[in-house]
Amino acid sequence: MKIRFIAALFLVAPALFAQATRKAAAANPNAWSIAPLDSSANFSVKHLVVSTEHGSMSGMKGTVIYDPKDPSKDSVDATLEVATINTNNPKRDDQLKTDFFDQPHFPQITFKSTNVWKDSSGKLQMAGNLTIKGHTKAVTLAIDGPSPAVKDAQGRTKIAVSATTKISRKDFDIVGTALDAAVETGGIVVSDEVSLELDLELVPPSQAGIVGPAAH
Repeated sequence: MKIRFIAALFLVAPALFAQATRKAAAANPNAWSIAPLDSSANFSVKHLVVSTEHGSMSGMKGTVIYDPKDPSKDSVDATLEVATINTNNPKRDDQLKTDFFDQPHFPQITFKSTNVWKDSSGKLQMAGNLTIKGHTKAVTLAIDGPSPAVKDAQGRTKIAVSATTKISRKDFDIVGTALDAAVETGGIVVSDEVSLELDLELVPPSQAGIVGPAAH
């Protein structure tokens, strides 16, 4: 009986911890929830050296702490589903998910901030750990915003934030002949450097469940 109880505890403990974390964030007056339907991660890479390919991932989820008076108290904890990769080419998307991101074993991309500060121009900078395909690397995001709060069609209070950075796909083991083969003019098929742009819309945790058309 004792062994069964301990096993059950190990099964439910992560869920209880996550629930407690969400409640703690909701109790923070500076907490915001990422609105999945209105937030995305966009990426671009050089293709064959001469052109730029674009793609996106949608359905971002997570929690943002934004303290207008003290950036050191700010934080972001966000996840993206690899299944949402979209480059407007279904065959290529399937290959990216299976051959390069190994979606069955690593279905999520995560980001957790470690430090936030204002640069010399007064704009926010955020350092954090980005995990892709089981590999975690430190990255720094340049933040634009947050915007002033507005009301959307569903009556939710919203603020918007954008962030940009550049990463090396090879740092995250996104490699293979289809990407790294040499081209006649020099370079490789797809550049190692990937530009990322995150567009987030944030709502108070108490309004995160409100979706659908505006009430009449």
